[in-house]
Amino acid sequence: MAGFDLKKFRNAKFEPRYEDVSVPDLKGFFEEGIEPLWRVRNLTGHELGKVNEAAERNKSIAAIMEGLVSCSAEDKAEAVKRLVGLGDETPNDVARRLEMLALGSVDPAIDHVTAVRLCTHFPIEFYSLTAIITKLTGLGSEVKKKQSSSGAVPT
Repeated sequence: MAGFDLKKFRNAKFEPRYEDVSVPDLKGFFEEGIEPLWRVRNLTGHELGKVNEAAERNKSIAAIMEGLVSCSAEDKAEAVKRLVGLGDETPNDVARRLEMLALGSVDPAIDHVTAVRLCTHFPIEFYSLTAIITKLTGLGSEVKKKQSSSGAVPT
C-alpha cells in the first residue's frame, strides 16, 4: 500500500506533546498569584510498557515482600508495601495510574510517593491528570516544527 512516506518519517524530529491542566483544588499548594496548572506530557512506548506492567507488579509485590521476610514478619511486609503505595488493597488501575502520573508529570515533576499522596487526598485531580496523559499518549509525539531563518516558527 503506497502513501506512507517512510523517508520523511525516519527523518522527522519528534518532541513530547504537552498540556497544562487546571487544578484549582490544589491552588493552596501553588505560590500566591500563580495559576494552579499541572503540566503533563505524553508517554513513550517504553514508558507505556512500564505503566502496563505496573498492574502485574502490583499483583506480585505481596509475594515478593513475603518472600523477603519470615512468616513472623508479615506486618513488616505489609508496612513496606503500604510505604511504596502498593498494598494488597491497591486496585490494578490505580497502580497503573500511579506509574503513569510519575512518568508523565513535567511541572511539577513527581515521584511515586507524591503520586500516591495525590491519589489519596485529591482523587479527582489524580484521575483527571492521568486521563489527560492517556489522551496525549494516544495522540503521539508532535513533529518538531522547523524554524525559519528569522527564528519565527512557520504557520
